[in-house]
Amino acid sequence: MSYIDGYDIVIGLEIHAELKTKTKVFCSCKNEFGAQPNTNTCPVCTGMPGALPILNKRAVELAIKAGLSFGCDISRYSVFERKNYFYPDLSKAYQISQLVYPLCVGGKVELDSGKTIRLNRIHLEEDAGKLTHISKAVGTLVDYNRGGTPLIEMVTEPDFSSAEEVVEFLKKVRENLVFENIANCYMEEGGMRCDVNLSLKKKGTSELGIRTEMKNLNSFKSVQRAIEYEAKRQAEVLSGGGVVIQETRKWNDDKGKSTSMRTKEQAQDYRYFPDPDILALNISDEDIERVKDEMVMLPAKRREVYQEEYGLPLYDAQILTSSKYISDYFEKCVSLLNLPKKISNWIMVDLLKLIKEQEDILFPISEKALTDIIKMVEDKLINKTVGIKLMEKTIESGEEPLKLAKEMNLLVTISDEQIIELLKKLKGENEKVASDYKVEPARVEGFIVGYVMKNTGGKANAGKVKELIKSVFDN
Repeated sequence: MSYIDGYDIVIGLEIHAELKTKTKVFCSCKNEFGAQPNTNTCPVCTGMPGALPILNKRAVELAIKAGLSFGCDISRYSVFERKNYFYPDLSKAYQISQLVYPLCVGGKVELDSGKTIRLNRIHLEEDAGKLTHISKAVGTLVDYNRGGTPLIEMVTEPDFSSAEEVVEFLKKVRENLVFENIANCYMEEGGMRCDVNLSLKKKGTSELGIRTEMKNLNSFKSVQRAIEYEAKRQAEVLSGGGVVIQETRKWNDDKGKSTSMRTKEQAQDYRYFPDPDILALNISDEDIERVKDEMVMLPAKRREVYQEEYGLPLYDAQILTSSKYISDYFEKCVSLLNLPKKISNWIMVDLLKLIKEQEDILFPISEKALTDIIKMVEDKLINKTVGIKLMEKTIESGEEPLKLAKEMNLLVTISDEQIIELLKKLKGENEKVASDYKVEPARVEGFIVGYVMKNTGGKANAGKVKELIKSVFDN
């Protein structure tokens, strides 16, 4: 980044992810996206006088699971506190969060380069409502449906030195949270958001500069652009002899620039104190073991297994672990038919093509039906082209592939003798093919195979045809 020559970028993140619970964290209101404004609210999540919160056990379990997936230490004693501020998206003028005794401490994420990004903590808190700014004349509308949604906040150490590292880290975080069924992380819905704390320091020095915070970035592209803009802005201020102001800035992705929102608050400005209505959490070893029993193999480990045990290339392993659904589907197929590379090819080339327009990944054929078709191809009962046709018919009808193959007369019924007769006929009728084969067999092999397939209605096995060509054309 030439525009910051002479400076090192120092970045720390605060990541918020909404947890996959049926209800909110401190009340029984539904936790759902897209409901009519202010319909999923109650006296508790809107902070009415006298309303008392109740703690959602499942939210605590998911927060613990998040901590375990990133190697955090799980605190046996954890306290909820009130973070006081008067913003219009929290009607009670405080947020229930954690400061002194968070649920998860430490942890790390390793980047592909081998660099380790340290986590400071993961704590559980509630989300605020949503503001919709109409215009200066009309004003701002407030939807409190999101208020009280359970959030985990992941706070990193200032270990990042580039936008690329930050984006890679966020992708790995989202990957873990989705695979463990902790959060959907739909960034376009605000299900995962990122605050970027960025400062510059003179190259080669250890003294950190003054940082700014950019709030609620909700796409990887926005994160990348915002970091690059802010680093350049601070470098220009410092190079011009100015001083960077510690502040919170708002990123405008349409304009590609940030603007100042307010002077950055310190922890003491929020006047944290223990919430008098929520008892401290005492987490037992049994609680942690119960959560561990729910956990699955994470994507990074699955990629290792797919390469080392199944012999798949890295590219295949990356595609197959791009979603938990695809990964689970692949593993179920392999448990039914131990041909990992063949199954991988069918999934990546044929199945994913079928659903490329779908918003949600859901294959239209069961693992059993797909592996039955693959086995028929491998046993040379049908060829790959017929196999794809059979797969499409299976999806359309819902019938078992073998039954359909018999009904449609797709199974190979062409004997070796019949193939040899066709090859002899071609050799006798087409002297050019016969002479070309003797000079450069590979060049005409496809034509010969095509001739046999055409004259058998596609029922001959292409592999078998290739085997028998030599016995006829070499003589």
